[in-house]
Amino acid sequence: MSRGEWAAALGERFQHPARVISTGFAAAVLAGTALLSSPLASASGEPTHWITALFTATSAVCVTGLVVVDTAAHWSAFGEAVIAVLIQVGGLGIMTLATVFTVLVSGRLGLRARLFAQAETKSLSAIDLRRVVRNVVLFSLFSEAVVAVVLTLRFMLGYGEPFGRAVYLGVFHAVSAFNNAGFALWPDNLMRFVTDPWICLTIAIAVIVGGLGFPVLFELRRSWRRPSRWSLLTRITLGVTAALLLAGTAVLLATEWTNPRTLGPLPDSGKVLAGFFAAVMPRTAGFNSLDIAQMHSSSWLVTDLLMFIGGGSAGTAGGIKVTTFGLLAFIVWAELRGEPRVNVGNRRLPETVPRQAVTITMVGIMVVVVSTYLLLVLTPHSLEKVLFEAISAFGTVGLSTGITATATPAGQLLLSLLMFVGRIGPLTLGSALALKERTRRYELPEERMIVG
Repeated sequence: MSRGEWAAALGERFQHPARVISTGFAAAVLAGTALLSSPLASASGEPTHWITALFTATSAVCVTGLVVVDTAAHWSAFGEAVIAVLIQVGGLGIMTLATVFTVLVSGRLGLRARLFAQAETKSLSAIDLRRVVRNVVLFSLFSEAVVAVVLTLRFMLGYGEPFGRAVYLGVFHAVSAFNNAGFALWPDNLMRFVTDPWICLTIAIAVIVGGLGFPVLFELRRSWRRPSRWSLLTRITLGVTAALLLAGTAVLLATEWTNPRTLGPLPDSGKVLAGFFAAVMPRTAGFNSLDIAQMHSSSWLVTDLLMFIGGGSAGTAGGIKVTTFGLLAFIVWAELRGEPRVNVGNRRLPETVPRQAVTITMVGIMVVVVSTYLLLVLTPHSLEKVLFEAISAFGTVGLSTGITATATPAGQLLLSLLMFVGRIGPLTLGSALALKERTRRYELPEERMIVG
């Protein structure tokens, strides 16, 4: 094959935006693995095993937070900086950053670059994507700066950290929180701050804002005083998010209130704060102020559900997304009422939207079930712990019952793959792997079938 034919074949294979996004994330993971494998990245000065480096790089780029080594103890300052950069890259999106670089270099965007950025930012139109991407980057950096300032002041004034160390801790955890990554620089994550509202509430707010999704945040900025003008995306995202946070907090407080290994020893105000924090983190952040391994099985089940749902679309969160979960309720309601179309408020959904919601949910369930089965084969742990870990990886959450670090190399590689699939989305991955999009040019005869 000549160079021209090879270039044409390569261009044909990567003309789909989803395919380029998948390749971009994979390239970021490989680059992070190479950097974290170097002796400079470890505190001991020795090279890190490639599986550990790959797992950590995948967890950072996919903004998950699952770890197999103590972040603060194993990695050097260089290694921690690499992790922070990978989190930022994964949070903003490979194509968003690529669009920014294209604008800086050429001052304009071609149609293909616009389509790539649209696929990554989930923009509702391809108009003025340069402005959209610029706003995404600026808002992200501004939010992280605000969180970093609050955390820095708290570490300095409340815990006596030197200025340089306080700034370092503030910036790292601000990036990790806003991008819903869950990486922390203490062996117990954030358990030492369980009753500190300045730390916990600041990080929780950053997680919620980062997980709402950029389209929702920009619409709120434009018309936050006029809820009647909000789009369906904003209404469903805010409504389902509020409902999940309230329900999650109430259920976790009820189940863990007297648990002597979690909320039991805390004062009432500390219990409420810790319960709220524990309900926010399954939005795919992964920080924990309580020992997850010591929670009741009923709390794990609730957390499983919250992790699988995740956060908002086109944000830093993972999971099937709160919009998908909300649409499923309207789909069920329409079927129960015998309505041929799905209506939400005073709007009718296109026929493709319900199919997409059901497909995303079913693909997510299938991925979690298959991964759970394989992890049960590869590890000696119980079903409830393995299921928790699989959903945490797929939802890019990062919460753990403590079995990730002790998993076999095969188990860690499987979790790495699961994090990657969960970050770019099952449908994005599927379309990236498909050779061609096929459109049926004819209709088959209809035949009714018994369902249920």
